[in-house]
Amino acid sequence: MIQFQHFNFNVLNLDKSLEFYRKALDLEPVREHPAEDGSFKLVYLGDGQTDFNLELTWLRDRTEPYNLGECEFHLAFVTDDYDGFHARHQEMGCICYENPAMGIYFITDPDGYWIEIIPSKN
Repeated sequence: MIQFQHFNFNVLNLDKSLEFYRKALDLEPVREHPAEDGSFKLVYLGDGQTDFNLELTWLRDRTEPYNLGECEFHLAFVTDDYDGFHARHQEMGCICYENPAMGIYFITDPDGYWIEIIPSKN
């Protein structure tokens, strides 16, 4: 058997990213792994419902934004409060693309990663 465990985003400003993920998606740190020499820190975020985590990796010496290429990848979340999250994300100004025909939209985090928001099918 094999299972998904986590996915990683490298971030430039850990505090800013933690605030974004808390405010935008209600994600909270579930564990951390700081390097003994302070050169990096890993923070794993959870949704409080599944075992899947988003790992945020911060590198002390990194000063340049990450090259995300054409950003042809994304992380997806499903919600039973689609309208509520859409309003929250609109207020935050983080919606970067909407596809009304498919009933989905995308937000972007402080480092430019795209996150898809999908309504649950009740």
